[in-house]
Amino acid sequence: MSDPSPYVGIRRLFVANRGEVAARVARTCDALGITPVFGVSEADREAPYTRGREVVVLGRGRASESYLDAPRVVQAAVQARCSALHPGWGFLSENPVFASLCAAHGVTFIGPPPAVMQLMGKKTPAKRAMGLAGLSLIPGSDGILADADDAERVAREVGYPVLLKAESGGGGRGMRIARSESEIRAAFEDASAEALACFADDRVYLEKLIEKGRHVEVQLLADRYGNVVHLGERDCSVQRNHQKLIEESPAPGLSPDELARTLAAAVRACQQIGYVGAGTMEFLLDEGGTLRFMEMNTRLQVEHSVSELRSGVDLVAEQIRVASGHRLSFTQDQIALTGHAIECRINAEDPEQGWKPSPGVLTRFDLPAQVPGAVRVDTHVEVGYEVPPFYDSLLCKVITRGATRDEAADRMIAALSELICEGVPTTTAMHRAVLGSAAFRSNQYDTSGIPGWPASEGR
Repeated sequence: MSDPSPYVGIRRLFVANRGEVAARVARTCDALGITPVFGVSEADREAPYTRGREVVVLGRGRASESYLDAPRVVQAAVQARCSALHPGWGFLSENPVFASLCAAHGVTFIGPPPAVMQLMGKKTPAKRAMGLAGLSLIPGSDGILADADDAERVAREVGYPVLLKAESGGGGRGMRIARSESEIRAAFEDASAEALACFADDRVYLEKLIEKGRHVEVQLLADRYGNVVHLGERDCSVQRNHQKLIEESPAPGLSPDELARTLAAAVRACQQIGYVGAGTMEFLLDEGGTLRFMEMNTRLQVEHSVSELRSGVDLVAEQIRVASGHRLSFTQDQIALTGHAIECRINAEDPEQGWKPSPGVLTRFDLPAQVPGAVRVDTHVEVGYEVPPFYDSLLCKVITRGATRDEAADRMIAALSELICEGVPTTTAMHRAVLGSAAFRSNQYDTSGIPGWPASEGR
């Protein structure tokens, strides 16, 4: 759906990320005639996706000495004569200071304005802004908790159980549950301490704990002229410790009226805050069927591929387009979401051994056959690749689409049966067990557990 002609302003793009996301961004750059330049750590210097490419070594293997060193990344982009930078996801992708640093050195940051990132990066201001736009919120504190006494007061008002959450948090860190008044003070202190250790910010807020909830998110695109569209919703409820394992679209079991209301409010919210680029709003579906806003990720997400497969839209191309100052290449009524899509993240982890990360060398890596519009595999590895110990252990994403949810799931199971990885343990068997389980097929699960896993359960 995208016309390559608007991208002539960007000739060289710095890819400030690694692994599958770096390979993904480069694929769109190649299609648009843009030269990608990879910023890599020493650990990624020989990664397959860098072969025959322009590469700048940022530093040593640890992310703090390479991918997270903002001045070094911007300096590398400038010295490589790149006029734009794509941050991918993770690392510095949601850091407004980094985005400002790019702008100060004449490098176009492919993402929203720093002020918008700042607003949405802090949970309580973000909730206020989204509430004003008409999105439903999770009951809780009106801002940051002053102290444990304040936490105790708010918890009594909203009712137990409650969840203490870090203001600057993410990834499940800085979160504690209190199920009674006897637990609230310890939960407050523990959440504050972990928030300080992980984010250098000990501020926390409180929300009513919604149990048996489903995780639903909305994919959004916006340009700088106030045009905003959504690409439907995704369900990401199959999780482990708040880390997503399987994503699908459309989200099963949603009320059409509630979905329509939320999609319209999400678009309106983006317009009101001046959002630009790709972004995702995350919601918790409560037992009453209401979608309640949790947070917004001001970047591309791992699971964007699900929305691409249903819509035919290249989200990276649209990111580059709007960052170049152009309007979106389509309107809402031109987007056609068809079929059902599912994504599985295949990691180098051993589910049988407590999900232990498993760095090592791939001695065999056979991928499923890709079928346009039906089976897609996004990866950055090949036989002989050494999985480094410093980063996320993702090996590949397998995405399938079918006319129905069952067809998409059956197609995924078939694709995963073709995926053969030797040298390191992977999560493939877990994914096959989940997709074949009665709990998954009947949509009887929530974020508190993995349906069909261990394999003997939920069948």
